[in-house]
Amino acid sequence: MSTVVSYLPNSGPTTVQSQFQTQVSDVEIRRIFDSQRATALRLRTSTVAERIAKIRKLRDALMARREELITAGYADFKKPPAEVELTELLPVVCEANDAMRHIKKWMKATRVWPSRMTFGLKGWVQYEPKGRTLIISPWNYPVNLTFCPLISAIAAGNTAILKPSEMTPNLSALMVKIVKDIFTEDEVAIFEGDAAVSTTLLSLPFDHIFFTGSPAIGKVVMAAAAKHLTSCTLELGGKSPTIVDATADLKLAAQNILWGKFTNNGQTCIAPDHVYVHASVKDEFVRQCKAVLDATYGADARAQQASPFLARIVNERHTARIQGLLHDATARGAKVLAGGAVDASDCYIAPTLIENIPADARIMSEEIFGPLLPIVPFNQISEVIDRINADPKPLALYIWSKDDSTIDKVLKQTSAGGTCINHTVVHFLHGNLPFGGVNNSGIGRAHGLYGFRDFSHERAVVRTQVMLAKMFFPPYNDKMRKIINILLKTV
Repeated sequence: MSTVVSYLPNSGPTTVQSQFQTQVSDVEIRRIFDSQRATALRLRTSTVAERIAKIRKLRDALMARREELITAGYADFKKPPAEVELTELLPVVCEANDAMRHIKKWMKATRVWPSRMTFGLKGWVQYEPKGRTLIISPWNYPVNLTFCPLISAIAAGNTAILKPSEMTPNLSALMVKIVKDIFTEDEVAIFEGDAAVSTTLLSLPFDHIFFTGSPAIGKVVMAAAAKHLTSCTLELGGKSPTIVDATADLKLAAQNILWGKFTNNGQTCIAPDHVYVHASVKDEFVRQCKAVLDATYGADARAQQASPFLARIVNERHTARIQGLLHDATARGAKVLAGGAVDASDCYIAPTLIENIPADARIMSEEIFGPLLPIVPFNQISEVIDRINADPKPLALYIWSKDDSTIDKVLKQTSAGGTCINHTVVHFLHGNLPFGGVNNSGIGRAHGLYGFRDFSHERAVVRTQVMLAKMFFPPYNDKMRKIINILLKTV
């Protein structure tokens, strides 16, 4: 098998061994892309019933392969069955059901009232499909992060080409079977392959691109899209901070933060990246965290590695990257409070708590995307706000507090893609909220109505009822100037 260059979501480039004996040709990619043009034009007039039927087929096909999904998730990185169901299957089912319930409403034109300058005109916003769309998805939640945006694309009436990651070949192969079983390639197509396939796809003039991955590769995608002035939804990453103040429920905070952090062994774009804990409760918070680790995964290193509830790191290279962050931190004086065990041959890194981390350690500037949790004490909330604002805007920010003034201060003085108060990660599942980042952590919005809108063109339409504009037709005279003067003072 040939060596190719690929990219890990939320990390840098890495060399991996291609899982594919044959690579799809550029000619074949172009053929299928061209075949979707006529379909995209036809789908502009697709009905509510047609779109619902396709989404239902996708949902039912996924449910029918539930056990295969679990097997593939374990084969790719020993993902526990419950995590496959909770983080891969459930979000897609929720997205599908929500779309089927609301597509009729979403597709309706939205009437708008005339402004003071547009009396006599009837106006509305008409939602039309963008056309041919591209969805490039990552390896950490491949089913979820491929099929959820696909549902939005279908709901909006588009065609789609999917490019899942080569890092999880078993889940990707299963998605190929599902897509080919229920869709024709001129409507929804899927390509396996390495980064060269993504490069070819990005050279084509799609009408919209939905990319999930790292900020670094998001810039590559955006640059490619700019050549065709293609709109983009970029779901990126960043170092999502968590704040635990002196008023927080420490036991619940420890349980919830560690759940959000160590699900999928930390390979989650919205996982708590590091925790700022008030110095007065730091020791107790650490004690509660250790109790959670012991109760959940085992009281010693051997038990934790044997735990059926911990996924593995996706590959040896990524394992080495995370291990490098840990070694760099400890070499600079950081202290491991719990965990720290590494078995590179098993792609295993134990759930790890770290403190006393110097500011120049790589772990404090690079997105961790693994099971290492830095714990940083603070005395004043203003210190934390300043640190957060000194970094790129995160995809998520979590606040654990019972003090409304502290919560309000953090919300008003920071910026993040999304925020949970006394919870972590669940905003991703809230179908009535927009999901996405801000600046470095993402552009655009996903899920529910917001995903439908990102895959739609909001077309402004006006229809004349009374032609008042004729009073401004040439020749211009003093009477017209008086009318303009009145308007300048009243509109």
